[in-house]
Amino acid sequence: MPKPYVPNDAWSRKAAKEGYRARSVYKLMELDRRFHLLRPGMIVLDLAAAPGSWLQYTAKCIGSKGRGIGIDLQPIKPIAENVRTFEQDIMDTNAIQKILAGEKVAHVDLVLSDIAPSTSGVRDVDQWRSIELNQAVIAVADRFLKPGNLCVLKVFRGADFDAFLRDLKHTWDDVRLAQVQASRDRSKEVYIVIRKR
Repeated sequence: MPKPYVPNDAWSRKAAKEGYRARSVYKLMELDRRFHLLRPGMIVLDLAAAPGSWLQYTAKCIGSKGRGIGIDLQPIKPIAENVRTFEQDIMDTNAIQKILAGEKVAHVDLVLSDIAPSTSGVRDVDQWRSIELNQAVIAVADRFLKPGNLCVLKVFRGADFDAFLRDLKHTWDDVRLAQVQASRDRSKEVYIVIRKR
């Protein structure tokens, strides 16, 4: 039987103590250690970025010469001087292009996404919605990510997962799966790190 959801778990307490907005920051930290995602001076696009914990960590890693751009349907409170955030649907790639053009950015060095659907409790529906949202992330990464650079996705495992993974392997290079310690025990989430051809 799965463990009940406990909002005030050790990861959440650690995040609050260290000044991060959400426990999910530790997922990015682990992925960064494993895949060397973030470097000083990078331009990083974070899709579905609210409440902003990934951008908090990113801002520190990319330094004053780097830029973080966060996009979400929800407003994100200011983070740092090297981070700008926008309220926008990530499924609208033309709107994202306008945002990036306004920032004088043609291409980015890294695309991050910790996107998850509003869960319905129906596992197959939630998993399908997760795939659909990640297809939108891939469309953005395909359009704005520099060739040879990385995109990080969070996907719920389920009936459509294997087909989704096969499609990625046909169109992207170096497709790697990762589970992280900060994921909840009952979660079906997995991270996929892919390199653009």
